[in-house]
Amino acid sequence: MEGDVRAGHRSGERTPGFRLGIYVFKEAEIVDFAAPYGVFSVARRYDPELDAFHIADAMRPVQTQAGFTVLPNYAFSDAPAMDAFLIPGGFGTRQEMHNRRLHEFVRSLPETTLLTSVCTGSWVYGKMGLLDGLPATNRKEPDNVEKSPPGKVPIDRLAEIAPACKISRARVVDAGRIVTAGGITSGMEMGFHLLRRAGYDEEFISNVARTMEYKEAYEAYRDDVEIAARETLAPT
Repeated sequence: MEGDVRAGHRSGERTPGFRLGIYVFKEAEIVDFAAPYGVFSVARRYDPELDAFHIADAMRPVQTQAGFTVLPNYAFSDAPAMDAFLIPGGFGTRQEMHNRRLHEFVRSLPETTLLTSVCTGSWVYGKMGLLDGLPATNRKEPDNVEKSPPGKVPIDRLAEIAPACKISRARVVDAGRIVTAGGITSGMEMGFHLLRRAGYDEEFISNVARTMEYKEAYEAYRDDVEIAARETLAPT
């Protein structure tokens, strides 16, 4: 990807061979990372140039939530080329907010790489100060622990972590380079939105949703996307 101008991120032109790197870590929420991966997996039936893969801080098995174990494709040190990097949510984000190796990796990515998240993954960007002045979202429904004192609903905790962030309750929030999705199942919509950012037209995306038998749900959430006006965005 070095030296390759990814015009599709800004102009709407097709980004050839769009590559999505998904971060996996201890206690990551399974659906958060599996849903966007699944969207890309089905989309590859229509365009084999698309790619999605898992990244971890080291090349060893990662035990995500409920004991679900993932073998990553790359480690941070491999520095794989990608057009978008995704941080899922899950209980483990409480530690990942303080993971300096992760923060260094994010900051090392080219400006052309989209920084995306699902659910509480946006806490990491908030902790890094990357959401200051930008709109972002997070999960809005608490679990049993979060709704009981001293718990806190994840979207309210995002406001606490990143007080300069403009909290949004949209399903997906596109703030230019940073794209966040709120809710565990919103990883589906994030996958479809990333296809849109890669330059695929609505017919292509609709075909992917139809093949997944998700077309009705996709159409229901398709317009629940907040697009921040590009001219008002602070530089990232």
